[in-house]
Amino acid sequence: MSRSGSHSHRVRWWCLIVAVVAVWVQQVEGVWPLPQQLHQSADRDCLSPQRFSFTYGRDSAAQTGCSVLDAAFKRYFSIIFPDFTTLSENVLQYMWSEPQPFVVSVSVKTRGCDGYPDEDSDESYTLSVSEGQAVLRSVSVWGALRGLESLMLVINSTEIVDFPRFAFRGLLLDTSRHYLPLYAILKTLDAMAYSKLNVFHWHIVDDPSFPYQSRTFPDLSNKGAFHPFTHIYTQSDVIRVIEHARMRGIRVVPEFDSPGHTQSWGKGQPGLLTPCYKGSVPSGSFGPVDPTVDTTYKFMASLLKEVKFVFPDSYVHLGGDEVSFACWQSNPNVRKFMEKMGFGKDFTKLESFYMESIMNMTAALNKTSIVWQDVFDYHERPRSKYVVEVWKQGCYLCKMRRVTKAGLKVILAAPFYLDLPIPTHSWARYYNVRPLAFRGTDEQKKLVIGGEVAMWGEYVDATNLSPRLWPRACAAAERLWSNEEKTLNADLAFPRLKEFRCELLRRGIQAEPLFVGHCRHEYDGL
Repeated sequence: MSRSGSHSHRVRWWCLIVAVVAVWVQQVEGVWPLPQQLHQSADRDCLSPQRFSFTYGRDSAAQTGCSVLDAAFKRYFSIIFPDFTTLSENVLQYMWSEPQPFVVSVSVKTRGCDGYPDEDSDESYTLSVSEGQAVLRSVSVWGALRGLESLMLVINSTEIVDFPRFAFRGLLLDTSRHYLPLYAILKTLDAMAYSKLNVFHWHIVDDPSFPYQSRTFPDLSNKGAFHPFTHIYTQSDVIRVIEHARMRGIRVVPEFDSPGHTQSWGKGQPGLLTPCYKGSVPSGSFGPVDPTVDTTYKFMASLLKEVKFVFPDSYVHLGGDEVSFACWQSNPNVRKFMEKMGFGKDFTKLESFYMESIMNMTAALNKTSIVWQDVFDYHERPRSKYVVEVWKQGCYLCKMRRVTKAGLKVILAAPFYLDLPIPTHSWARYYNVRPLAFRGTDEQKKLVIGGEVAMWGEYVDATNLSPRLWPRACAAAERLWSNEEKTLNADLAFPRLKEFRCELLRRGIQAEPLFVGHCRHEYDGL
């Protein structure tokens, strides 16, 4: 049948899509990730785009003009009614007299429409859906965004009380090993919002390339990017990413990893890297950042000041992982510095000295440092407070225990590495992770602020990013949001994840299939 077919066909289509979603929700018990409390009935509404509206509650601190929610209303209207603008006028006129009005009323206690989400953002919400209406209440606009996402999947009678288990639910993208075009990053942010992930960890530079275009040091990208014009992120690109994320309640935490992983830095900043020696003469190659010269610290101070200006989040990731000591060991000036400082031949002390200096800089800029666990491994009695990201395989829960025992906050990434081409059905390995299953006090476990999906870039670019991420990242998203006791069984979760994967496809996210089957929306319009 053509798009201009019978009126009754099109009306039935609008009712059908909502009915299908409602029936599915009833059968598989809720949205993804699973809310903390969810009560539903089989009652459901038939929605018309002409009779559907978002509005602010009378008691809402935010009203029309709230940038975050005004944009969200438009965005979610398009998700519910993706073909609305293509319908012919006579079909719409016919539909006006059919379904009852449906009004979504949103009330938030605090305005905060022009700010950025942070580590203290309240993402809790309550949602009540009944005949002809939905009432969404939250403390902040960020909680309202999470509630709107849940609403998209429950157009039947529903009562939800919801909040995240962990405040930090991250996803790392590596844009150095392969340059990711801006559209791929923005699409990933969309999918993160659909899954209620809330921190974009931007591993923006590394050994292979330096695509970040620095205002202070333009040669870093001019000489260190794969290409100085086509494979860079301009300042306006970065602003666009941060704003796109903000409108979806997502923080952007940049990572400028040093002293290792800095080969691309040296191309545009002479004197930054340590000259390696072969015997008594330079070999012509370079190692990690040189931690023995004042110019290194002046450079890092200037770069971090720029990072503070460009990236509004209070967290910055400083790296500190996988530092090879061979080049430092070969360099006579470094050896003299080691002797002068009383470090002997323990190069872990040299790295600790460097990282402590850099973390002091970030503290002076009112930023909280995140570092990879290597920094903690080398210096278990830190003088300054920082957040440790546990990434190494093996007994990562043992490491969680040690870090929290030292009184430091921790992010768990080790079991959530998705970059390797493991089959899609391996999603359960991420789902079955138990972040707090280590021996420790309640106070220690409160220091676990969350976890992070890591998508490193050795084997990933824009061609395979989305299918390798989704829906496996959704497994981690539910583990970090939902009540663990209610989500221990991967077999019970499978039908919900399968349907959520279909919903991601319907929204334009190229998520891999979990197993044999099909998605109901494939038959829309037949």
